[in-house]
Amino acid sequence: MAGEKKTPPAKPSRAKPETPDSPAIRGVPAAPDTPVLRALIFIIEWKAAGDITRIFEEQHVRFHFICKGRGTANSEILDILGIGASEKAVVICLEQDMMAPLLIREVSQALGLYNLGAGIAFTIPLSGINKPVLQVFKNSVHKHISEKKPGSRRGKNEREDTVGAEKKYDLIVIIVNQGYSDELMAVARDVGATGGTILNARGLVHRGPVKFFGISVQDEREIITILAGRDKKVAIMRAVSESFGLNSKAKGLVFSLPAQDVTGLSQI
Repeated sequence: MAGEKKTPPAKPSRAKPETPDSPAIRGVPAAPDTPVLRALIFIIEWKAAGDITRIFEEQHVRFHFICKGRGTANSEILDILGIGASEKAVVICLEQDMMAPLLIREVSQALGLYNLGAGIAFTIPLSGINKPVLQVFKNSVHKHISEKKPGSRRGKNEREDTVGAEKKYDLIVIIVNQGYSDELMAVARDVGATGGTILNARGLVHRGPVKFFGISVQDEREIITILAGRDKKVAIMRAVSESFGLNSKAKGLVFSLPAQDVTGLSQI
């Protein structure tokens, strides 16, 4: 008919056809763009450092670091917590959130962390990490992990899960000039702390803050970590700050981090 406009033919769809490997075909969700990562921290006897490295190698843990520390627990709770005044290995590893329970369980069973006096373990969530390391975890594929491995047996002192589900904990970190850790722990114990771990460090301070606050900081510093129940955190931090804060000779810096999946601290 004259004057009638012809409808152009429909263009073929450019949508990619679904393949047998497509998540929609398989009926499973796609992998998350950004994996949730955690820092796992174990404080154990120094002689057990090799054992934990072996476990990590078996579980294909990509990053872990070991440093030497010194326990500060008094003799009354030495047998309970296993963090007395002796050489300790502080082990830090990075892993995906879903791998954290498996690693804690494997280490706890191998080193006996479910038994009193063997050491402690906990995790801290990460809020950021450099891109190349993140890409390593993005590219990794983990098989389904069952809640209980066939043939595994729980020890009589082993709990059904970590005590982190029953009570909330915080890791209190105090950085002071060298030589104040023993006095500091005495003050912390008076308000509920049961023990801690000391690491040696070197202090570096920008001249701007030093000039502004009128403080001086020694090169040699001590880092004291105290894992405490959240109900005791404020009292411990306040007592330490009052006696060893920036206005004292110790020039202490105090802060806390949330701890999760806590194992080995049933008495706190």
